[in-house]
Amino acid sequence: MLTCQTALPLADDQPVRALKLHHTDNVAVVLGPVRTGQMVLTGDETLRAVEDLPRGHKIALRAIHTGDSVRKYGEIIGSATSNIAEGQWVHSHNLSAGKLQRILPDSHAQTLTVGGDDGVRFMGYRRADGRVGTRNTLAVISTVNCSADAALLIASRARAELLPRYPRLDDVFAVTHKGGCGVPIGGATHTVLLRCLTGMATHPNVGGALVIGLGCEVVSPREVAATAEAMGVPCATLSVQDAGGVGKAVCRGMEMLEPLARQANDAERAPCRLSDLVVGTNCGGSDAYSGITANPLLGRVGDHVVAAGGRWALAESPETCGAEHVLARRAVSRDVARRLYDVMDRWDAYTAAYGASVDNNPAPGNKEGGITTIYEKALGAVMKGGQSPLADVKQYAEPITETGLTFMDTPGMDDVSVTGLVAGGCNLIAFTTGRGSCLAFKPVPVVKIATTSDLFARMRSDMDFDAGAILQGVPMDEAALALLNLLAAVAGGQKTAGETQGLGEHTFAPWELGPTL
Repeated sequence: MLTCQTALPLADDQPVRALKLHHTDNVAVVLGPVRTGQMVLTGDETLRAVEDLPRGHKIALRAIHTGDSVRKYGEIIGSATSNIAEGQWVHSHNLSAGKLQRILPDSHAQTLTVGGDDGVRFMGYRRADGRVGTRNTLAVISTVNCSADAALLIASRARAELLPRYPRLDDVFAVTHKGGCGVPIGGATHTVLLRCLTGMATHPNVGGALVIGLGCEVVSPREVAATAEAMGVPCATLSVQDAGGVGKAVCRGMEMLEPLARQANDAERAPCRLSDLVVGTNCGGSDAYSGITANPLLGRVGDHVVAAGGRWALAESPETCGAEHVLARRAVSRDVARRLYDVMDRWDAYTAAYGASVDNNPAPGNKEGGITTIYEKALGAVMKGGQSPLADVKQYAEPITETGLTFMDTPGMDDVSVTGLVAGGCNLIAFTTGRGSCLAFKPVPVVKIATTSDLFARMRSDMDFDAGAILQGVPMDEAALALLNLLAAVAGGQKTAGETQGLGEHTFAPWELGPTL
């Protein structure tokens, strides 16, 4: 069980507080910079630092010998590569991930308990197929990089000309990317890109879509539009070549958007429940506090949403490596656990094929923030999934259909991961950050949650919630209720920091899995 001690401002000559996150841990996280010889307090334990430590890094609570396991969160995060003395800094110079053995749990008795109406409401757009949008937008979707400029020009003009006339439209945005041609038809890249584009066109936050291509590309606008129309989304297609060039295509595109805007403007917000939410979670620019404040806090909110009948999604497969057993032992069936382990096995093979390994992650910024191994990062990252049973495992950008917690196979790269979640139908993204990510993603609001109050204050125009208040003594349950209410408010139309700044039109980044020809 994760516990947090209250962190108070301390004078330079006072001891520095540290967090011991589980009673079996042999390291603790210091809450301020530590000088050599300074005393460190971890609850009822006191020790003296034998060297300087940066804020947020790990200190050895007792002697650890070469080859011994280092434990944090009550789990193994790696092995000591040299003898470590009590009070010594524990980081990349004396800690390594080593080899992880995956053991499939013997049995599963997890059941998903869905409660009744919890009373939390938000005002959303209920679509014809029963799904709910948190925004009402028009999408201008480019199927190939060759039509990207035309799509951006159309969206820009439409925002200026159509939004003032259609007040129930929240936005008009362009979906552009670097692919769409030069790939094998039916191959991995083609399949994933088509899935992503279709997911954007059929997204519940999209009230209508204009799909534009050059005219000779691999991914056809009609392929995307046909699926959207079958799901009841008003859709139109356009070819730059058939229109007679970019300028004429922009003019024609504006003509085609007008009736789509008129129809989308008929939609009205109506009361919706938490069971209508599909929340994708992601973390970027993580630090040592991610697994102490923001991620466990978000997981607690997720348990509430799941209990109310909503859908909650984890992603970032390489940043789950070393913590998959935590999810697998909560899987609703052995098959679900096996599918999760299959994802991790594929990542081992995928990275090995390029002479790399998943422990190339954490990034330098993560390590500067106090995270040493991929296992340590992963154990903190999966806390975004709370304690709910793992109901399903999805491939990249597949529709998220099961009530409860779903794991989606995505890379750890923030924009690529969030693209998969949004294309899978997430109508809200909750994004935790310790170093300071500025990610936004049209047309889905991204609620950014800072791990510390320092980050929240320093990047206030980009952050939406201060999880660092937990370190100042705010109870976790109280903070979780506040964050849940914020998610509901944003789902109901309150703008996020990213939306206020107009960010997120250039974040769409489908995963490229195959060769470019």
